[in-house]
Amino acid sequence: MTASGSETTPIDTTLDVVNKLGLHARACGKLIEVTSRHRCDIKIGHGDSLVDAKNIMALLMLGAGKGTTLRLVVQGSDQEKAHAAIRELFVARFYEAE
Repeated sequence: MTASGSETTPIDTTLDVVNKLGLHARACGKLIEVTSRHRCDIKIGHGDSLVDAKNIMALLMLGAGKGTTLRLVVQGSDQEKAHAAIRELFVARFYEAE
């Protein structure tokens, strides 16, 4: 339930890891910068094995290399903004030089 008392339907989608080094420490740090700005619940992972996208150790343990498809589930009051910001980060290859 959200603070307003109404339940939101989660955004459940996939993201492709396209940057050369995958979801390594620096990329995870950038993802944490984005996810920590949002109040909603953000989970990411493989299939039903999802982790908290606001926890750097959990993100690193995913071992998501280039070419990995990750599932992203976002739910909460600012889920649209969070989803858009995360998708932009992945599409931009975490703003890393290739």
